[in-house]
Amino acid sequence: MKIIKRNGSEAVFDITKIIAAVTKANNVVPESQRLTNHQIIELADKVQASCLSRGHAMNVEEIQDIVEDAIMATGAYEVARKYITYRYVQSLKRTHNTTDDRILSLIECNNEEVKQENSNKNPTVNSVQRDYMAGEVSKDLTMRMLLPPEVVKAHEEGIIHFHDADYYAQHMHNCDLVNLDDMLQNGTVISGTLIEKPHSFSTACNIATQIIAQVASSQYGGQSISLTHLAPFVDVSRKKIRRDVEAEMKELGINPGEEKISEIVEARLREEIKRGVQTIQYQVVTLMTTNGQAPFITVFMYLNEAGDNQRLKSDLAIVIEEMLRQRYQGVKNEAGVWITPAFPKLIYVLEEDNIREGTPYFYLTKLAAKCTAKRMVPDYISEKKMKEYKLSKGETEGNGDVYTCMGCRSFLTPDRSGNGWDNIANAQNYDGKPKYYGRFNQGVVTINLVDVALSSGGDFDKFWKIFDERLELCHKALMCRHNRLKGTLSDAAPILWQYGALARLKKGEPIDKLLYGGYSTISLGYAGLYECCKYMTGKSHTDPAAKPFALHVMQHMNDACQTWKKQHDIDFSLYGTPLESTTYKFAKCLQKRFGIIPGITDRNYITNSYHVHVAEQIDAFTKLKFESDFQKLSPGGAISYVEVPNMQDNLEAVIKVMQFIYDNIMYAELNTKSDYCQVCGYDGEISIVEEDGKLVWECPKCHNRDQNKLNVARRTCGYIGTQFWNQGRTAEIKDRVLHL
Repeated sequence: MKIIKRNGSEAVFDITKIIAAVTKANNVVPESQRLTNHQIIELADKVQASCLSRGHAMNVEEIQDIVEDAIMATGAYEVARKYITYRYVQSLKRTHNTTDDRILSLIECNNEEVKQENSNKNPTVNSVQRDYMAGEVSKDLTMRMLLPPEVVKAHEEGIIHFHDADYYAQHMHNCDLVNLDDMLQNGTVISGTLIEKPHSFSTACNIATQIIAQVASSQYGGQSISLTHLAPFVDVSRKKIRRDVEAEMKELGINPGEEKISEIVEARLREEIKRGVQTIQYQVVTLMTTNGQAPFITVFMYLNEAGDNQRLKSDLAIVIEEMLRQRYQGVKNEAGVWITPAFPKLIYVLEEDNIREGTPYFYLTKLAAKCTAKRMVPDYISEKKMKEYKLSKGETEGNGDVYTCMGCRSFLTPDRSGNGWDNIANAQNYDGKPKYYGRFNQGVVTINLVDVALSSGGDFDKFWKIFDERLELCHKALMCRHNRLKGTLSDAAPILWQYGALARLKKGEPIDKLLYGGYSTISLGYAGLYECCKYMTGKSHTDPAAKPFALHVMQHMNDACQTWKKQHDIDFSLYGTPLESTTYKFAKCLQKRFGIIPGITDRNYITNSYHVHVAEQIDAFTKLKFESDFQKLSPGGAISYVEVPNMQDNLEAVIKVMQFIYDNIMYAELNTKSDYCQVCGYDGEISIVEEDGKLVWECPKCHNRDQNKLNVARRTCGYIGTQFWNQGRTAEIKDRVLHL
């Protein structure tokens, strides 16, 4: 069995240390109150058994809490008192800054907690270590000096989660929709260099990747771009290529005719589109931003975004097709084997022109299905459902707006100005219509719904009272997020605030006007709706008898957001938190505070947002239909998924699911597996097995357990991870059942 030491490093559990510590406390009490040697050994055995039953690597403080409880359970209260005193004295000896130990353990790559904090960061790489080191210092400053004590205490106890505390000291925001159209059409500045409007599609793609890298280095969340903003450059290249071909024919004295010239032009154009898309794919995968990972980028593919411009729509379709074809192929790993990359994340919009056989762009939908079955992307947005939900000022249901999320699932609120806030961001492509590109999210704080339920003891009156208290705590923490951004000058991130990604403000101008009126959002996250409902009602929220309570909880959080919105003129929005490492943290905190409660705290993770529990038997269509009611009540961000087996030989079933998504839910994805063993060449699902109380990944063919020689890709939080996960998330992946 493994334990986590105070500096985050991993060690083997040593029962003799417990025996020694209890013996020291035992030796300083009167002989009549002492435990016998046999009792001490028996006590240590019970502690060991208790630790093993938790199913995760316990940290030292958790183990010492169990030791205290075990001593008191024997009735040896004086020994317990001496043991507590011993712990206190030892803690005084450690009064030097523990951040130092954590940083040193990071450098030596033995900090197990941080090593698996982000499934797309390799902690052995210098740039990642540098980011983590800076993060530890920033987090230390944040917790000691910048946040109110009650927020810090609630965060540490797992009552709430103050996201991205390692970036809080800086004046940085979370995620956004990049106004790529403005930057490409009207120029931008990168690292002090003027970048003018590109004269070809391939150049536009190259500039786009530079913008992506710059934006990623200026914020800490995800970003999204639209292929529609690149599509106009297809015709720019077409005309350029035509001029070149005509000049070549003239020089050769050949007149092959208009049809042949057009054929040559389109062939060369396709090659340029292929090169341009390849630039995006490979640059995004190979670029490393200042935080040591590839840019967290989502690429949006929406045909109707081209409007009535048939030429633009046709060119956009060509670009989408190439993007899907290249993603289906994948990228080569160091052994030259085609594997699934984590980024860019792709989103494909299902619409009337592509959803059924016989529609003009159904061929793209079939290609998307093929790509999903092999590479887990694209994910799908239903134009039909989104137009029902996302209504800007003056719009009616069914005629709303369709736009991408920011990163994996965070959605902007509809444009409540109806006219793009009279272009307060000074975008050079302002058209007076509802605005989404150029907007952003200020940050996230998540409430642990399971803790609310357990703190109430099952008393409903007490539940709502505690719920309101916790929501107010989240409100306070969110206002800290907001106030940290207030007064930020555009100079802090010129690519964002001065050169068009989000705005074109003047140098030295504060960004404050973009923080109010709904232009940007701020997110109240939530986690563990399933466990909350199960504890309070005794049933899963999929049970008709329990579902009303679960919906009431969701509505209550939405009501709180509306109250805060009126109070501050800021768009607070309810967000289904993805919970990467936090799912494990929350679970451990719940176990510490409330013990092991069957069906509630007996796993090392809690359920993401409103999702059906991963182990619950439910079919894909029932799951999507059920979760659609909750997704509608999570306007600040949500995604649903279905877990499927290898579907590469059953694309008809994939398309059936996609068509169901179109009619029933706004945003969903299909999760399959895409793994490879570099030792034996196994191309299938890598297994999860237990070793010394720890979950590890193993090739089912050659039993290789070296993570450095395994390529594993799983979607865990709305996006694909490829650097493995902490023990809680790994347990959640292991517990997943198939829905199809």
